[in-house]
Amino acid sequence: MSISVKALQKTGPDQPFSVTTIQRRDPRPDDVVIDIRAAGICHSDIHTIRNEWGEANFPLTVGHEIAGVLEAVGSEVTGWKVGDRVGVGCMVDSCGECEECRAGQEQNCFTGNVGTYNVEDVDGTITQGGYAQKVVVNERFVCRIPDSLDFDVAAPLLCAGITTYQPLARWGAGEKKNGAPKQVAVVGLGGLGHMGVQIAAAMGAEVTVLSRTLNKEADALALGAKRMLATTEDGFFRRHNGEFDLILNTISADIPVDRYLHLLGPRGVMAVVGLPPEKQKLSFGSIIGGAKVLAGSNIGGIAETQEMLDFCAEHGIAAKIETIPVTEADAAYDRVVAGDVRFRVVIDTASFDDVEAV
Repeated sequence: MSISVKALQKTGPDQPFSVTTIQRRDPRPDDVVIDIRAAGICHSDIHTIRNEWGEANFPLTVGHEIAGVLEAVGSEVTGWKVGDRVGVGCMVDSCGECEECRAGQEQNCFTGNVGTYNVEDVDGTITQGGYAQKVVVNERFVCRIPDSLDFDVAAPLLCAGITTYQPLARWGAGEKKNGAPKQVAVVGLGGLGHMGVQIAAAMGAEVTVLSRTLNKEADALALGAKRMLATTEDGFFRRHNGEFDLILNTISADIPVDRYLHLLGPRGVMAVVGLPPEKQKLSFGSIIGGAKVLAGSNIGGIAETQEMLDFCAEHGIAAKIETIPVTEADAAYDRVVAGDVRFRVVIDTASFDDVEAV
């Protein structure tokens, strides 16, 4: 039978959040039920529920940074038991049979993975996300949260962590170049950027943060960066031409892509994880000269996500957060958009107990 839970939901893009009751789908034999302890707020949640990425399926509960404890497991579940500390990110299912799924790249499922919210689920309903008390997920899409990571700081890793870890690992941020650490630039020091700095530094790279101003310089250095540079300074792009081996672009804003590509040395890579609403201009000469690579990256597979969680636990990496009750979600959204958060906001789902559902 389906499960009734309290959840934060919007009935339209301009409506406030309200605490209501939603129905989780009937668990299948290979499903698990998670008692959610913390749910991170991602900018993707905001884009989606404000219709900035197209028309959302309302009423809608968002949230794909989920950490909690297994409350129940299906009869065919073999890898998990009640009481396990687990997390769920941006996917809750996929075909499991295509080439990408078999390769552990479920995010690229040829038939389309099932997103944690706002898409059609296996039972024909619309998936509802993690701003809720519980969630039902296929066992293949659950990751183990190491004991050393508290739920609130672990939750954002399920999106922000894997989003930055995957391209840094793929493009060899931790490899040596001529015996020296690679020079890695992280563009932007927000929810994604602050994870990218920590992960790249832990991998062994020498990290530089690129931002419009030096307002967050102390934060950048504390997170492991060697320096922070202001891109608005006169002559910035000329002075730092060819300086970096890898650029991780985390910002969702219109930038002069060609000029940033000129910051790369030969065979350098710019990995893009920020998704601005505007189309970006690009001259092919910026990548042909120096045989550079402009690459996109979209989260990572489940095995990679587990690898990332274990890496973060091993190196003492966690999201830098502030925790809010469910009643402050609307205000938190406005603060995220205004850039007034350092660096992630996490909803304490225990606060559902203090609010009556409407």
